[in-house]
This record gives sequence, C-alpha cells and structure tokens, in this order.
Amino acid sequence: MNTLQIGIPKMGFTETTTRFLLHNPNHHLPCSSSMVVSVSSSGFSRKSTIVCGLRSGPRKSLWRSRVLSSEAIQAVHSLKLARNSDKLDEVFSNRLSRLLKEDLIATLTELQRQNELELSLKVFGFVRKELWYKPDLSLYSDLIYMFGKNKLIETAEELFLELQREGLKPNTRTYTEMIGAFIQVDMIEKAMGLYASMKESGCAPDKLTLTILIRNLEKAGEEELASTVKKDCEEYVENPEEFLIEVAKNYVSTSTLDIVLNLFFCFYRQDSQVLPLA
Repeated sequence: MNTLQIGIPKMGFTETTTRFLLHNPNHHLPCSSSMVVSVSSSGFSRKSTIVCGLRSGPRKSLWRSRVLSSEAIQAVHSLKLARNSDKLDEVFSNRLSRLLKEDLIATLTELQRQNELELSLKVFGFVRKELWYKPDLSLYSDLIYMFGKNKLIETAEELFLELQREGLKPNTRTYTEMIGAFIQVDMIEKAMGLYASMKESGCAPDKLTLTILIRNLEKAGEEELASTVKKDCEEYVENPEEFLIEVAKNYVSTSTLDIVLNLFFCFYRQDSQVLPLA
C-alpha cells in the first residue's frame, strides 16, 4: 500500500472543500493549525487536533464564561417560540423583566451564540432600558462581530456609531471587529480608513488586527496596502519578523487546498470523480 504524507498549514475551506467533506464524511480535514495529512489507497487520515479560524471561536466577553441558569434557558426558549407572534412583547414584559442582570446578559449572549440576529438586537435594546445598564464595550463588540460575520454591514456600522453616542471609546477589539466586518463585504477602503482612525486615536492594533488585514489585503491583490500594514508591525508587534513569517507560513489559499484534495483523492481513489474547482 502506497502512502504519501503532505504538510498543510492553517487554512479555511471553500464551497468545493465543503462539498468534498459532505460527500466523504469519513475524511476529517482541518481549517487551521498545522498538520500532516496521510494519503493512501484508503483515503486521508490526520495526526493532530485542529481548531478552526484565527481565533478559537468569537472573543469572549466578560459574561461568556457563566453557565446558563434555568431562567435564562427558559427565556431563550420563550423568545424563540414567540419571535414571529404577538406574544413576543408578553415574553419581554412577563419573563425578561423578571430576570436578574446576570441572567439577562446570559440570555443575550446565548442568543448571539445561536446567531439569532433579530432577537439579539431586541434583547440588547431591552437591556439598555434597564436601570442598572451602563454602556459596555464588550456587549457592543459582540454584536458588531455577529452582524459583521453575517455580512449585515449597515447594522454593524450603526452599532459602532451608537456606542460612541453613548460615550464609549472604541478599543482594540471593537476596531478589529468593525474592520473585520468591512472586510467580510469587500469594503477594503473603509477597512483601511478605520484602521487609520484606530491608530490616530492612540488605540494600538494587536496581532489579530494585523493578521486579518495582511491576509485579506494580499488575498484581494492589494499588495501595496498589505506592505503598509506589514511595516506597521515594526511598531506594534514584538519580534515583527517572526510574526510576519508566522503569518505567511500559516496561510495557504483555499484554491491551493482544492487542487491538492482533487489531485490526491482522484489519484488514490480511481472510482471517484474530480470535484469542480470553485
């Protein structure tokens, strides 16, 4: 039996790769973290534990580590059941109004985790009316991340403006989430404009900010802009050369992954068909 091992660094998956995994459920492949893939006549196998994405899930707010109480679980369930009915106002007045502060915040966080966009926004509006409410950057950042991830850029922008109207000053995370939201919808100019405003405000970009910008600018063919961000690494990152090597080493285009998967899967599984590239 012939076996070939190839190293594949961090990566994301395109629709083509997703189709591959759907048609071949026994082949578990990573979308981040370095690994070695073994290819043999029996298919692919892996030798490492994988975590997807630039971060292991959304950045946690101050409230995310709390276990949901039964009251919060019931509130989430009631909201989802009443979402499109006249009973939604009743749920807010009879159930959410009785929740403790921690349970109400936990309800909001759980709705965000479930990607309940409209309900999350309504519960956030309810939270803001509570007597104990004080403007909180982490709450806004969580929402900006959620709406940016779903490419609802107008809502993300409105939240970014609203937090400032409430007297809050964006921090590194808030700027990064908004920059990421712009990049999600290919608004490179706005992303770079906000990046410039971030630096002018005295808010230093972190490694995540720089990585998101460098990778996506290069992917979009904006080499000059990517070079500008790379130069900023000298100011904002300790050991910038090592950081840039790591960014380059851990990034491989998804089209390259598709080619590798198609070639090796077709070669070793002769009964298979070559998957069309996206």
